[in-house]
Amino acid sequence: MKSYTITVNGNVYDVTVEEKGSVPSSAAAPRKAAAAAPAAKPAASAGAGSIKIEAGAAGKVFKLEKKAGDAVKKGDSILILEIMKMETPVVAPEDGTVASIEVAVGDSVEAGALLATLNE
Repeated sequence: MKSYTITVNGNVYDVTVEEKGSVPSSAAAPRKAAAAAPAAKPAASAGAGSIKIEAGAAGKVFKLEKKAGDAVKKGDSILILEIMKMETPVVAPEDGTVASIEVAVGDSVEAGALLATLNE
């Protein structure tokens, strides 16, 4: 058995994993650098803003409520993700203008995926 400490959205979890069968040592080792590397995210479009809005959990894009150029206030819903059969709004973290929407309705997204950008 191997023990790992994993941080998810600022919460720390101690995890013990039982190994079954042979696993190459490189596959079993935690990849802290890969998980933290922002370069692993897809490049933003040319009109991207300085404020990144990312998915908090994996899900599917259910509805776009704003489009590029729309003004938003902190807390305004930009789009809705369907996460575990629940409609979850993704909101603006601060006042600004939507610079880009990086997803389309029906897209599946992973946690941490870039959804949209804002300009202040």
